Amino acid sequence: MQTVGNKNAIVCVDDEPILLLSLVQELKREIGNGIAYETALNPTEAMEVIDDLCSSGVDVILILSDWLMPGMKGDEFLIQVHQKYPQIKSILISGHADKAAMERLRNEANTVAFFPKPWNSGELIEAVRFSCNIS
Repeated sequence: MQTVGNKNAIVCVDDEPILLLSLVQELKREIGNGIAYETALNPTEAMEVIDDLCSSGVDVILILSDWLMPGMKGDEFLIQVHQKYPQIKSILISGHADKAAMERLRNEANTVAFFPKPWNSGELIEAVRFSCNIS
């Protein structure tokens, strides 16, 4: 974890490493290094990262998650996160999410936006800034 000195973190979850790299590079370029950016390749790993961050006093302020991942779908993962950490907001990024999953996320998780893959960079960054109260 690279969160030394950072009180806030964004966690990005996707089973495609190249997309994670691209997403984090985009966030760092547009939002800056005042926030720690952590990644996970699946929901189980992501929950471990979130637990570690939270137990270390770091505020996870946002999760950007894919929907279609091996082992657990993104809506199930984000609902579990919300049940354990209701203050954490989330954004779903997926080319495959179905309407039922999106409705569950609206009703059962703190999901503030949905973006298809490939995402529109400007719209995604705007949603991240809004969700994290970053100007």
